Amino acid sequence: MKKPRISIIIPVYNAEAFLRATVSDVLNQTWRDLELILVDDGSKDGSWELCRAIAQEDPRVRVFHKENGGAGSARNVGIRAAEGELIGFVDSDDHIRPDMYEKMLEACDRRLDGCRPAGASEAGQLTLPFLVQTGREEVDEEGNLLPADLITPEAECFEDPESFIRSLLLYTGDASYCTKLVPRSCFFPEGKEPLLFPEGQLGEDFWLHMQMLPDTSGVLRIPETGYQVVHRRGSATRRADASHFSRAYIDIIRHADAVEREVVPVYPALQREAVRFGLYERLDYLLHVPIEDMNPQNSFYADVCRYLKDHFKEMLQSPWLTGKNKLYLTLLTAAPKTVRRVHRMLRGKRLQ
Repeated sequence: MKKPRISIIIPVYNAEAFLRATVSDVLNQTWRDLELILVDDGSKDGSWELCRAIAQEDPRVRVFHKENGGAGSARNVGIRAAEGELIGFVDSDDHIRPDMYEKMLEACDRRLDGCRPAGASEAGQLTLPFLVQTGREEVDEEGNLLPADLITPEAECFEDPESFIRSLLLYTGDASYCTKLVPRSCFFPEGKEPLLFPEGQLGEDFWLHMQMLPDTSGVLRIPETGYQVVHRRGSATRRADASHFSRAYIDIIRHADAVEREVVPVYPALQREAVRFGLYERLDYLLHVPIEDMNPQNSFYADVCRYLKDHFKEMLQSPWLTGKNKLYLTLLTAAPKTVRRVHRMLRGKRLQ
């Protein structure tokens, strides 16, 4: 069989209740030249049986089963198996518009035609690959639109790696791979080890971008909103729930440290943005970590407090932290446990 133009990977974990609707969105795309790879990540419900049933219904579907290891490890199984020249991702409970991939491919081809040297006929002759990104909207479980954190551009635009990394550090860019089409060559760079999602941690999309973008020409953003994120209660990456301390607060600080250690040497102009990112994530951590864990025996907590003191002047001078951010960071630098107790008391009163 002819290899598909694109491969779409869906990691599946206990998704029996909503998987079929998501799969339907992919298989009913106006762009038909695709394969869908379902990777069951050790589900405990009927997801694996459903995956196999779906594969019997459409020859474009391939299924894999593995022990539970998280979304990153499931995606990596799909990446290794993918046969398309472009790879995309969809989460098992989200939705995509019927023409999302067709719109992205049209933009990709326009960019290739505009960049291809005279006489060149193959995309592989271009110097560096690039990613294509669609816009996204976010809804709750009932389908109600939630406030938009990210703005879809009004016109097609191209961002170089440094500019796109800056947008991720300032939270004005989209770190999700679900809104991207990525050349397969980005995951399997010639002469290098495969570039895959880090496993066993949250925020893996962000860190893979940090590793991948320097070897690309950038990201092509299109003025379409093709992806719909469904926010469900209990999501592993949902950090807004004050009653639950997610390990995402810790993982993203580790990513922030890695940015200063590994990315800033490549892009020195991003040093201030990287520090702002580190400060902002530590603020988030200190406002959510259980108060009983705020003690010198917790080495991670102690390191967080030390970072605030070491970067206090940079915090005050940062143009990307709000006055409220700076006030909280100043107070947390001086008396973190006292601030948290007051913060908890005030929050409790607001909820009464």
